[in-house]
Amino acid sequence: MVDVDAVLGRLWRDDEPWDVLSSLCELDDRLAGHHGEARAADLVAGAFETAGVANVTEFAVPMTRWTRGRTEFGVVEPTPRTFEAIALPYSPAGEVRAPLVDVGYGTPEEIDEADVAGAVVVASTDTPPDRRVVHRMEKYGHAVDAGAEAFVFANHVPGQLPPTGSLRFDEGGAVPGIGVSYETGEWLRRYADRDGAVRVSVDATSDESETPVVHGVLGPDTEEEVVVLAHLDAHDVGEGALDNGCGVAVVVGVARALAELDLGCRVRVAAVGGEEVGLVGSHGLARELDTASVRAVVNVDGAGRHRDLVAFSHGSDDLERLAESLADDTDHPVQVRPDPHPWSDHWPFLTAGVPALQLHSDSGERGRGVTHTRADTLDKVDPRTLRSHAMLASLLVQRLTETEPDRVSRADLLQALREREYEPGMRAAGVWPES
Repeated sequence: MVDVDAVLGRLWRDDEPWDVLSSLCELDDRLAGHHGEARAADLVAGAFETAGVANVTEFAVPMTRWTRGRTEFGVVEPTPRTFEAIALPYSPAGEVRAPLVDVGYGTPEEIDEADVAGAVVVASTDTPPDRRVVHRMEKYGHAVDAGAEAFVFANHVPGQLPPTGSLRFDEGGAVPGIGVSYETGEWLRRYADRDGAVRVSVDATSDESETPVVHGVLGPDTEEEVVVLAHLDAHDVGEGALDNGCGVAVVVGVARALAELDLGCRVRVAAVGGEEVGLVGSHGLARELDTASVRAVVNVDGAGRHRDLVAFSHGSDDLERLAESLADDTDHPVQVRPDPHPWSDHWPFLTAGVPALQLHSDSGERGRGVTHTRADTLDKVDPRTLRSHAMLASLLVQRLTETEPDRVSRADLLQALREREYEPGMRAAGVWPES
């Protein structure tokens, strides 16, 4: 019988996950379809093989590659002024000169109440504290549907950090979209009360490309398996240390632990590309596998960043109980959030009926923090948090191999999303799954 405590103790002293994270952060441009992402896949494949993962395989999934060019933004009248801005992925190239309209948080109600037709809208990256998070793609989609000519996404985190993030998933947007800093957003909100105009100019291209998937197996050769995955792509403005280099490093740590542990069924570990631009790699992996034989998926997107682990159980009572028991048995905080959401790599599996956990972490603040900005760098990562989350995730996955959670009803999933008022926003974003 394997001594679990001994395995976890070795993981606490294991430098390999940190070394993998450091190497990922040294790569230039891990945006989906670009050279850094392909190099990241090769790096992770080597780490899986070193960990003892069997049958490590890489394959490519077709996608639309978006490449950032020049971005210009500023006031043209009454007093000209320019601001730093970055184009948001899948923004089309183009130039817009129009009045500026402030839509606050960019909720559907705020957009409906404002006259945005023919205007450039500015919306915060934040969401009102009394409602669920409204995703950037929802805000953009609602603004486009209301007739906006361009979209400005203003960070709610100070520090002169323009944010990025895709406007659509794996396809071009209808109007230009850019990110600006908190400080610029505050200036624009004051300016929006005046008569005048702003200019948005984006140079960007799209072409056909591929995004990688790396996967292999551990444990007994059973018909059913648990899938553990993390996305290895990142936005090109920063290093992608927190989002999601930490998640990849945690999965490497989990693979190294599971290679020594007794498992109740096969575990497939995977690193997928293209998450930030459309969950492209995870859709490809879900198509590659027989999802009917996937007992559960554990999506490590956000774990390893901050001290307290968060487990999104996506409507599965069985996985909720599993995460709660992990917290009780380890005396480590695990915040369990039961409601489903569609914005990460568990989604292609969840819509196929596979019970899903997303492992994230709590910063104590609302929103993304410095992720999706140039400040997402290696110095933000605490190696102790990385180690402890790898240990917790390893325990959780081992227990999951000895559990058979109930499948997720598609009708129940869609109803849960409707109760959280996701349907209008997901339709505006182009991601609502038809029943």
